[in-house]
Amino acid sequence: MAEQDLLRKRAVITGAARGMGYAIAERFLSLGAQVTLWDINQDRLSNAHEKLASYHPEKRADIASAQVDISDFENVHHAAAAAAKQFGGIELLINAAGIAGATAPVTSYPNDIWNDVLAVNLTGTFHTCKAIIPYMQQAQFGRIVNIASIAGKEGNPNASAYSTSKAGVIGLTKSLGKELAETQITANVICPAVIDTEMLADITEEHIQYMLSKIPMGRMGSVDEIANLVEFLCSEGCSYSTGAVYDLSGGRATY
Repeated sequence: MAEQDLLRKRAVITGAARGMGYAIAERFLSLGAQVTLWDINQDRLSNAHEKLASYHPEKRADIASAQVDISDFENVHHAAAAAAKQFGGIELLINAAGIAGATAPVTSYPNDIWNDVLAVNLTGTFHTCKAIIPYMQQAQFGRIVNIASIAGKEGNPNASAYSTSKAGVIGLTKSLGKELAETQITANVICPAVIDTEMLADITEEHIQYMLSKIPMGRMGSVDEIANLVEFLCSEGCSYSTGAVYDLSGGRATY
């Protein structure tokens, strides 16, 4: 990747207040991009914004943030317009927002939690792509990176909503890649195994150990390892890969 690939590129990152989203935002900022942080939790979002600004005081003008509920298309549509207006456009979209849902078999899985997980993880990703791709088309360049999960490829027991939502993100990304194949906009998806983030607090220890037992490397991945791959997928040099699934699974993925 050329050092200047992300210089002055304009990025929207969902779920940016913590975990993978925050790590990606920090990496992009260090490479000269302008970043807009989206998250539904205003307190965490404000803390993330200030933390980034304190680490990179010279780049304070290159950081924006907005409280966004990605399950609400009107909210996403207006937030995308505001982000594009502030920095003059959008070229990069990273969909890192997601919720884990419940740990329960299908027969007792709560209907409301099922709906919430699909609304955020899958429909939210559709909303952000729908709202932001027109700005990429205006710029005649774009990189979309969606964060799915190995659960979307293999299915995790007692995590039906999460597994289904992430399988949907994979399908959406493949469809987008083909739709945009004759443009300078690419869409790729990352399927991590267990990544050491705050999201693990929403999952039972038993389920975490089950997931770790499936990983040949025997460890969790890190947010820096996620940021490394996202950085490459957003580079100008990554121009012949679209609709592709990139595993970051410590050897768990078998296809």
